[in-house]
Parts: sequence; C-alpha cells; structure tokens
Amino acid sequence: MVITLVERGLIENHYMSVERITLDANILIYAVDKDASYKQKQAIDLIERCATTCDCVLTLQSLAEFYFAATRKSKISTDSAKQQIADWQILFPTILPSIYTVTNAINAVDKHSLSFWDAMLWSVAKENAVSKLYSEDFQSGRVLKNVEFINPFLS
Repeated sequence: MVITLVERGLIENHYMSVERITLDANILIYAVDKDASYKQKQAIDLIERCATTCDCVLTLQSLAEFYFAATRKSKISTDSAKQQIADWQILFPTILPSIYTVTNAINAVDKHSLSFWDAMLWSVAKENAVSKLYSEDFQSGRVLKNVEFINPFLS
C-alpha cells in the first residue's frame, strides 16, 4: 500500500501530538509468560494498544533482556523468542544508546538511587524523547527529567 505525502503528513502530525512511550523487558516477558495469567493479559493489552494508538519505541536493552530472560527461564524457545523480537521490531522502532548513555546512567545511579540497568533504560528513554516508561521496576508515578515511570500492573 502506497502512502501519499498528505497521508504521511497526517500520520506524522498525529504522532507529534502523542506522547512517546517505551516498554521495559518485564512487560515483554509477561506477554509471553503463560504462567502470569493476569499480568500476561495486561501486558498483551498494553502492547496491542501501543501498536495501534501510540508512538511507542523499544530499547535495544529491553529486547536483549527479553531474549535472555525468556529463554533462560524457558518461557519460550529460542526460535520463538527470535521471532517475537523480529515481530516487535516491525511494529516498533528500536532506539539505541548514545555515547552519553552510560555517563547519564551513572549520574542517575548516584543522584536518583536507580539501579544501574534501570538507569541505562531511563537514560536511553530520556535521550530519545520518551515521556512514559512502562515497567514494574520503578516507582510508579515518579517523573525523572520528563520521563514518567508507570507500573501497568497496579490496580
């Protein structure tokens, strides 16, 4: 299907007015974890909503953590994990760390008491204009330099 310039402009304008979000690896893992019934449904619903109505990006770190945890804990096979990552990369752009990410993360560890890997995730999100980071690992509702942490599993 060919998108005309007018349609492309409308799509870009739509996303410019929508907040950019990202999903932590734990959301992605719950989406494939059949043993996490309530959280699996919540994660799948969130991912589907992101795919259809949001400006959602995934971090390279979250995809890598997903693969490691999902296959290490035998949630899914390595082939299924690879396919799932490929599917998500079709749906969502992948954002990467910059040369400043580690320094920003270390500073966040020192100043804001984040764990190092959570600080890395936050730093990449901040560098890529993400305003909402969905995860169960952060204090839900906390805002750190324009990035809000949201736990989608809280009732």
